[in-house]
Amino acid sequence: MLMPKRVKYRKTHSAPRIKGKTKAGATLHLGDYGMKALEPKWITARQIEACRVTLSRFMKKKGKLWIRIFPDKAVTKHPAETRMGKGKGAPDHWVAVVKPGRIMFELEGLDLATAKEAMVRASAKLPIRTRFVAREN
Repeated sequence: MLMPKRVKYRKTHSAPRIKGKTKAGATLHLGDYGMKALEPKWITARQIEACRVTLSRFMKKKGKLWIRIFPDKAVTKHPAETRMGKGKGAPDHWVAVVKPGRIMFELEGLDLATAKEAMVRASAKLPIRTRFVAREN
């Protein structure tokens, strides 16, 4: 599972809303095809891993895959049946903050139909709407 090796602060603030479009990572720069986010959401490390497995299995050792998002935000949680108060809970899982317009995955070395089908299958693992994008030559 993806997670940082070490962090400066163990518990991060949880932002109440994710405003605006992405500031960086909105264009393809590694591969020929990509998956672009159309909605703001926290994407968990498990969801990223599920997409990676789906893409790599469908590609069958052809082409190259880049993951352009990384889960670097810790989400905390109290244990089940715990009363209110007693401070903030322990870190439970890691998420990547994804804003609209962010390229999340890139592929190279495949034909258009195969890349599109791979991205459609991977997007089914995500809780947001996505769009397939291709490099314009």
